Amino acid sequence: MATAEQVKALLKSYSSGNGEHFASVALQIAADAARAGRGNIAQELRDLVDDIKRKQSAGKIGGAVPIARPSGELAALLAASYPQTRLSEMVLSQTTHEALQRVLREYRSQTRLREHGLSARRKLLLVGPPGCGKTMSAAALAGELKLPLFSVQFHGLITKFMGETAAKLHLIFQSMTQTRGVYFFDEFDAIGANRGSRNDVGEIRRVLNSFLQFLEQDDSDSLIVAATNFEAMLDEALFRRFDDVIQYARPDAEQIVLLIRNRLHSFLGARMEWGKIKTAAEDFSHAEVARACDDAAKDCILQDKERVTTAMLLKTLRERRLGGARPVEIIGP
Repeated sequence: MATAEQVKALLKSYSSGNGEHFASVALQIAADAARAGRGNIAQELRDLVDDIKRKQSAGKIGGAVPIARPSGELAALLAASYPQTRLSEMVLSQTTHEALQRVLREYRSQTRLREHGLSARRKLLLVGPPGCGKTMSAAALAGELKLPLFSVQFHGLITKFMGETAAKLHLIFQSMTQTRGVYFFDEFDAIGANRGSRNDVGEIRRVLNSFLQFLEQDDSDSLIVAATNFEAMLDEALFRRFDDVIQYARPDAEQIVLLIRNRLHSFLGARMEWGKIKTAAEDFSHAEVARACDDAAKDCILQDKERVTTAMLLKTLRERRLGGARPVEIIGP
């Protein structure tokens, strides 16, 4: 189990109030236990560390700062949050929903899978149009697994100096080993674009090569989630490195109705003309439908109405189709 040096490191980090180092040492002990074949003990230690992080985040123990909060140079590279989002709150296609459920199922059983020489899905690429749930899915995975969500800040990652971006990327992958969580690379095409494109920049090509190398070598317990709206722009080598590529699409007619019902459950009138509403929201993303619902709910409150009517919802959907600009007057339902 724990060596004398590890015990001393635990005590020193506790004495200095360095919660991040305390968690890091505890996870090192868990990793040593796993390598020694004590999988159950290793999992118990990881669960205890996760419990400490949750309680620290909720302010139940220690200070108000969560243990997993990035510090030093990582503070400019990662934004930490503790989502409460659940997969059941999302309106997705059955295929996408089942793919995410499979990730959760495998991750929760990763100790059992390792005992048989198998690995859980941990490296995910989410592709599809904007506003269709990719970012929310990363939050839902973190919420379901009770893990912190670390969003990579590309403005802090990408620099003009040769080699500096790759070095910062290396820090992020080191953090994945030290602090278990969901590490989210949104707008991944910023570093994952095809290396043979005409607009290729040498430094970004080197960053992508480094990312591919780090991703392939990663054997942490963290989830790595990358998302892009531009699947066609990605380098082909990326698809082989991820455990799963999950597709997202705009909601179909039935999903639009379910999304509206969920979003306006306490506002909807009894007699909604769903045929007209489906037509008005055709080809909308999940986010566009949700924003139109929020606008309708606000109009309902500000106009002292008891319920959102079909006419009110059609109005906000039309406004959303026009780019969010409010027309001076809309005649008819």
